[in-house]
Amino acid sequence: MRLKRNLLILLLLLGVAVILGLLKGAVNIPAANLLFKDNQAIFNLRLLRIVAGILVGSGLAVSGIALQAILRNPLAEPYLLGTSSGAGLAAVSAAILGVSRIYMPLAAFLGAALSIIIVYNLAREKGVITDKSLILSGVIISVAFSSLIVFLVSLFGNEAMHEMNWWLWGSLQVYDYKLLLLVAFPVILGIGVIYLFAQDLNAISIGEEEAMHLGIDTQSIKKILILITALITASLICICGIIGFVGLIVPHMMRLIVGPNHKILIPTTCLAASVFIILCDLLSRTFFSPVEIPIGVITAVIGAPVFIILLKKGKRIS
Repeated sequence: MRLKRNLLILLLLLGVAVILGLLKGAVNIPAANLLFKDNQAIFNLRLLRIVAGILVGSGLAVSGIALQAILRNPLAEPYLLGTSSGAGLAAVSAAILGVSRIYMPLAAFLGAALSIIIVYNLAREKGVITDKSLILSGVIISVAFSSLIVFLVSLFGNEAMHEMNWWLWGSLQVYDYKLLLLVAFPVILGIGVIYLFAQDLNAISIGEEEAMHLGIDTQSIKKILILITALITASLICICGIIGFVGLIVPHMMRLIVGPNHKILIPTTCLAASVFIILCDLLSRTFFSPVEIPIGVITAVIGAPVFIILLKKGKRIS
């Protein structure tokens, strides 16, 4: 009963966010005039942004949930573990080399997978991965790859690369619905697979030894889910660039509301993250209108204090 009530509230909030996203922007459109022919182009662009926001919010938040569970670290998420920066660096490198846009998702995926492998191995100490070393390794790789991105953009500073620099700060402006559909497939599939592992994630969250006693192959599940989160992150970066902290903020917020059961946490977080991203995008378009702020800046401003609070809380507990 409580789950149905939470889902209903989140669906209502999503509906409100969608309506606001369609009506508000640099140009406000009265609800009665939204479907007029003169407003059709604006309506289509805003609708694509909203669909992209739902995909981005759901994908990044569920990736955060999976990484936090399998790594048993409340601070784990694609941005902080360097996955986003790795995918971004690979995408920028591919663009500089003149690789066709069709292969950009593949390049981004390889970059994301490589970055998480590097972080995983850097964090390993005598065969054991500690929470502190994992986060430290992730931040180091994220900063290093972000620096390389800035270096490449500066070195090959043509107009296209400057546009990519904006994209790397995060933007939901999508002009090609075909690309959106292409990205939607691996993201939705990835979220579905993670949901199938919900019970395993519940067991791993309690402890790896307990999970192994229940017959769960924790190492195999870790490898599968790390690859899936890399695939989701890389796919999303192809349409929205690097947007951080979504996988950190929303899962923690929803755990406080619905609890740690991943069968409930995953679907409710998808809805909550969709609302969060659509509202952040709305804020990015309207706060300093007509100037648009990259959405990654908005999520970072909100997410950085949350990260500090969780980090301080973790230190007090340890």
